Amino acid sequence: MKKIYYLSSCDTCKRILNELKPLVDIELQDIKSDPINTEQLKVMRNLAGSYEALFSKRARLFSERQLKHQQLQEKDYETLILEHYTFLKRPVILVNNQIFIGNSKKVIAKAKETIDS
Repeated sequence: MKKIYYLSSCDTCKRILNELKPLVDIELQDIKSDPINTEQLKVMRNLAGSYEALFSKRARLFSERQLKHQQLQEKDYETLILEHYTFLKRPVILVNNQIFIGNSKKVIAKAKETIDS
């Protein structure tokens, strides 16, 4: 399975999708118009090792809700990600049984290498 969870209104996601071209046999899911569901998130968590690894602490809502002052547990991360798309670190790239999370150059380079192989 090859799938990319991204946000179509995010310039960084757009740039990364452009870098990963050609996107042959890769399913794209815009998490704003087509929110992730519990099963999809469980698959991501199983590959990532935790919900926290998938959680974006850069999300504006993270600051607005003052979540940095709370002791968040795995269930909290799961609930928040399912509640609002901005809590998912983006993009999330699934290639076979590998996961690449976030937009660092190193992560994207490894994802591209895996996709192209």
